[in-house]
Amino acid sequence: MANGRHVHRRRRSAVLLVLLAVIAGVGLLSAGAAYAAMRYEHAHGDRIMPGVSIEGVDVSGMTRDEAIQAVRVAAHAQLSRPLTVTVGHDHWTVSPATLGQRAAVTSAVTRALHAGQDLGTLDRAWHRLRDVSLGVSIPLDVSQSGTGVADFATMIAKHTYVAPVDASIGITPSQDDITMVHAQPGAKLDAAAAKSAIQAALAAGRSHVALRTATVQPKVTDDTLGHTIVVRLNENRLYLYDGFSAVRSFSVATAKPGFTTPTGVWGIYDKQKNPTWHNPAIDGWGADLPAVIPGGPGNPMGPRAIYITAPGLIRIHGTTDDASIGRYASHGCIRMHNTEVEQLYPQIDVGDHVVIVGARPATATYWSVPPASDI
Repeated sequence: MANGRHVHRRRRSAVLLVLLAVIAGVGLLSAGAAYAAMRYEHAHGDRIMPGVSIEGVDVSGMTRDEAIQAVRVAAHAQLSRPLTVTVGHDHWTVSPATLGQRAAVTSAVTRALHAGQDLGTLDRAWHRLRDVSLGVSIPLDVSQSGTGVADFATMIAKHTYVAPVDASIGITPSQDDITMVHAQPGAKLDAAAAKSAIQAALAAGRSHVALRTATVQPKVTDDTLGHTIVVRLNENRLYLYDGFSAVRSFSVATAKPGFTTPTGVWGIYDKQKNPTWHNPAIDGWGADLPAVIPGGPGNPMGPRAIYITAPGLIRIHGTTDDASIGRYASHGCIRMHNTEVEQLYPQIDVGDHVVIVGARPATATYWSVPPASDI
């Protein structure tokens, strides 16, 4: 019986030794596998894990430099895609890059390299060895730098701006006749709204954006033109226009030879009843006249004076020399009969225009009258 017990003990010891050997072998294998995994991961740690993409570009297994190069190529294509902006019949084609958009390639690649860092070394090695995808998709952040979009929108706004045209009576380039300028609306693009629309198109990846201008109404329409004075030097007549229609005409005196009633479009900047006359040529033709003559009887400008912006202190006024009306007799001013300048005076306002056209005939002399004059 003693021998039987010894046999059982020897068998148990043998089994125990085998188990210990197996455990030791498994431990060694595990340690070896772990060591091998660490070595493998260390050797491939500078490469991106399988199944990682940046904005659709598969960067699996790439180094940092390789991934940066690959993503830059894709980013360049993305930022170079054309964007056409139209305003009516005008159009411009630009790209996101020319408008200042930049892609954060390096930061996206850094994120790709960090993908899978939450896994253990064995798991990362396992994914690499068996090419098991992480299924990570990293967006490529695009940012706007500088004022490219704002500058572009401002340029378009300036290019497409159409100034409204106020109704007016103007003068021909030869200054021998008047022109009738009818009111026309203008057009204006809201630069701030255009900037927002372009930015939205860039963000959505669209290839086209259409912008619209707003109508700008003129300040003076055909119906609100009001009164304009037209003086025709070749006729020595003054016409009062209401809008584009002449409603009154008056005989006037204008500059005699040696003096000028200047042609052009001028404005009325003042009106005076019983004006004070200030000698404009105290060292010239007015040397024998007082420096100042107060308003009232004997004042050279009569009972009313209309001051215009023409050079030479030109006025439309009455006169003490009624016989001069209709003749080339003044020093440049436009003289009227006193009763008629009183009629004209309340019909015009400061800010109204005076258009002087035509020319004194070359053969005219002092006190001459225009051909076919009715004085």
